[in-house]
Parts: sequence; C-alpha cells; structure tokens
Amino acid sequence: MQRRLISSGSSYERTAGYSRAVVDGDWVFVSGTTGMDYKAMTIESDVVAQARQTFKNIAGALSEAGAGFADVVRVRYYFAKASDWPKVAPVLGEVFGDVRPAATAIVCELIDPRMEIEIEVTAKRRN
Repeated sequence: MQRRLISSGSSYERTAGYSRAVVDGDWVFVSGTTGMDYKAMTIESDVVAQARQTFKNIAGALSEAGAGFADVVRVRYYFAKASDWPKVAPVLGEVFGDVRPAATAIVCELIDPRMEIEIEVTAKRRN
C-alpha cells in the first residue's frame, strides 16, 4: 500500500508542510491536533470543550484512514497547564477507557495561546 496523506483542510497544513494524518500500510499517524473547529476556524476557551473538539477532529482523520479510536495504540497529550489535567482526564477516559493505549502527558507551551490542549495518536488498522 502506498503512503496516503489526509488533510483537515486547515491552511496551517500547507503553510507548515504537514498533513493531519499519514497512512502507511496498516499504520495511521495523526499529527498533533487541537480543538480548532476547522469549518468555522474558531476555538472555544474552555479546555474541556477543546478536548472534545480535538477528539472530533481526530475521529474524522481516523475515519478517513479506515480506523477508529479502538485502533489507537499510542497517544500523546500536550497540555498548556498541568492544572487542566483533572478537568480533561474524564474526557480522555470516555474515549480511551476500554482501549487503554500507551500514553504520555506533557506540559508545554503550545503554538497559539488560545490552545489549551493538543493530542497526537498512532493507530494500527486491523484487517
């Protein structure tokens, strides 16, 4: 199978030279994804709302790649503030509670000061 690129339609992808996701064989690599609503080009100020929108964005990329959250084997969470972890952890559990991928949480400065969380996943499609 050839390498296939998936785009969210965000202008950031072309500007910065990346894809929302890359499919390579059975593997799906979803770039760090934020809570930006790409249709409206808006982002909520609440970290929980951002996390939910982030998962919607990731779900779209996974679906286009022929995968879903059950296929995720690795997830990385990037938080702008460590204090947001307790607020967001229940949302993470809603999505990955039964999947239980390998996970890492990192506190760091994100590119846009409106962004409170960024999530990156790797999935392996099952045939």
